[in-house]
Amino acid sequence: MSERTPIWSGLTEEEHEFQYNPQRAFPNFAEYRVLREPANQAARTSLRMAADIAYGDHPLRKVDIFPAERTGDALSPVHMFFHGGYWRAQDKEAFSFIAGALVAHGITTVIVNYELCPQSTLDAGADSAICAVEWTHRHIGEYGGDPNRVSLSGHSAGAHLGAEILAVDWRARGIDPSFIRGAVLISGIYDPEPAMRTTVNQQLRLTPEIVRRRDVERRTPLVQCPVTIYVGGLEPWQWIDQSFRYSHHLHRHGWDPEVHVLPNYNHFDILQTYLRPQDPVLAATITKATA
Repeated sequence: MSERTPIWSGLTEEEHEFQYNPQRAFPNFAEYRVLREPANQAARTSLRMAADIAYGDHPLRKVDIFPAERTGDALSPVHMFFHGGYWRAQDKEAFSFIAGALVAHGITTVIVNYELCPQSTLDAGADSAICAVEWTHRHIGEYGGDPNRVSLSGHSAGAHLGAEILAVDWRARGIDPSFIRGAVLISGIYDPEPAMRTTVNQQLRLTPEIVRRRDVERRTPLVQCPVTIYVGGLEPWQWIDQSFRYSHHLHRHGWDPEVHVLPNYNHFDILQTYLRPQDPVLAATITKATA
């Protein structure tokens, strides 16, 4: 897809799979979800929650909303989280711990489900994520959230969806884009082309045409807001490179994103940072949400 030779062109099939399939690089990936489960269940049982709120007709077009406590008539800032799973796996119910970390800071939290491959295409997955943001902007006031103070974070494929949202022409949808106050993008994949060369593509069913449409390194970012990009220092170096490439893309369009490589974190345990107040990902998310 690129005019220059892709950096992965000299890799063997095995090397390419290691660089661009996180489950191959970290085969113990499931352990980290188990470690987060107590915090996840605590959030789902102790917080107020509006579960499975539909934002469209597809069964995966649903969100879980965790309203923050209100002070008088003031509306709370809103944060939306998009999970990873290489656009073909995972569910919002496993990410309620994000709300557990944010609601305590007065932030209404929306955990998003979106359409997944192979039942849907990546085009539909991106469209559903965008529609989730539009629905939240138009309806979050019903849950005590401020529709004009919405921030985003996403992990892995969810970071790609966050970048998709930053590339939307919101004015064409009748919305002032300033409602999006910031984005935190974690261990993202921003150009889907290398995924097309992995075994994961048996489920993704990517084509060159879909890749071209969904490559956010080629699309002009249209939402002017602060962006912070994180990636784990233990991740394969070509996966790390994606974060720098996307940050360069933002720079070319006049943005000034922060980029951080977090030492000693891999693709999966980097989400544990939401459970550790001293770690930067949670701090950046709170800062974006409350700005």
